[in-house]
Amino acid sequence: MSYRRRDSPLHATRAGCACCYCLALALAALMLDNPLLLAALTLTLLLAGTGARVGGPLRRTALLTIPLAAAIVVINALVARDGLHVIIRLGQLPVLGHTDITLEATAYGGVLALRGAALILCGGLYTLAVDPDQVLALFRRVSFHSALTATIATRMVPVLARDSRRLADAQRCRAGSPPSRLALMRAVSSGVLDRALDVAAALEVRGYGAVRRPPRHRRPWSRHDLAFAAAAFLIAATAIVVRVGGLAAFHAYPVLRATFGAGTIALAVALPAIALLPFADRRGIAR
Repeated sequence: MSYRRRDSPLHATRAGCACCYCLALALAALMLDNPLLLAALTLTLLLAGTGARVGGPLRRTALLTIPLAAAIVVINALVARDGLHVIIRLGQLPVLGHTDITLEATAYGGVLALRGAALILCGGLYTLAVDPDQVLALFRRVSFHSALTATIATRMVPVLARDSRRLADAQRCRAGSPPSRLALMRAVSSGVLDRALDVAAALEVRGYGAVRRPPRHRRPWSRHDLAFAAAAFLIAATAIVVRVGGLAAFHAYPVLRATFGAGTIALAVALPAIALLPFADRRGIAR
């Protein structure tokens, strides 16, 4: 899963606005507790991936979150001791002791699983739709040398892949069991920053970046930049208002209490509408 330039409004947006958009969705996942809103947010992320022409990889990422979500539900149900409605009595278990699974702990595990899936999808959308070179360029003003090192480190991924294949071939020539993939990954990735730093130092010695940098031309804001920036602001503001104002409240312990009234349904419809509206304008997104 990596970034590829595609003809979508999110790819045509500057990196700063696209990052704010993904961060606003992640903030909403952290701030919201109501399962209906979290489910709407998860569906919104999948639809946003479709609008950004990265629906296939994002759906595969969603499939990978299913085992993690199931593990979160099971672990929370086994570990949490709160809740008044017991649904399964497991008795005395090793390490865990006396264990009763409650409805409240299971439901809250489901909420945590939805939140984790939404956060993973936010990260997947960011990886697939935000240009990493433009993101690194944002930090160029803070530290030019750090940005150069990070850029070279990301660009050396094909080199590391070749190194891993060579190490695997060399290990197979030795007697004994072949190394695990984890051992190969550790051996290859341990020196990536050192190698990038050496290359950056060599470039600096050769005069890269030593001369005065040309004046930076300000890129005018496009309608896609404004649309995604406004969507990010509205998503973040809505999540904060819902959290602070106690709207669409959800309480798991000691007894399940959730709000599924007209206001919650309206929020579940408004959040996807706000997040997906910028994808409606597809003008000016040519490669």
